[in-house]
Amino acid sequence: MRLYGLKKCSTCQKAIKWLHEQGVDHEFVDYREEPIEPKDLKRWADHLGGWEKLVNRASMTWRKLAEHEREVYNDEQWQALVAQYPSLVRRPLAVHRDGSVTTGFNEKRFKEKLEQS
Repeated sequence: MRLYGLKKCSTCQKAIKWLHEQGVDHEFVDYREEPIEPKDLKRWADHLGGWEKLVNRASMTWRKLAEHEREVYNDEQWQALVAQYPSLVRRPLAVHRDGSVTTGFNEKRFKEKLEQS
């Protein structure tokens, strides 16, 4: 499993702690230090059902954006926005062993994903 997020994010820390406790092999990538490739962002947004599922529009980062910055209409604009503001991505973003992608941390969902793989 590969987790993407921010080192100081409490939800990411909670997910990492839970994975350690379960003995789950995983890798954590801080996407401020290692930016996510645009093609990966697009693939994950598609998998999740759209950019609105990948980007946290309730976040402080989103709310602080200027009105014109929130007017995004296509993949290239979303990719550029996330490249500029990586903390917009819902955290943690997990790429599971089966290739599926989830956002956020939920013990039950993580456990189900582990049982499926």
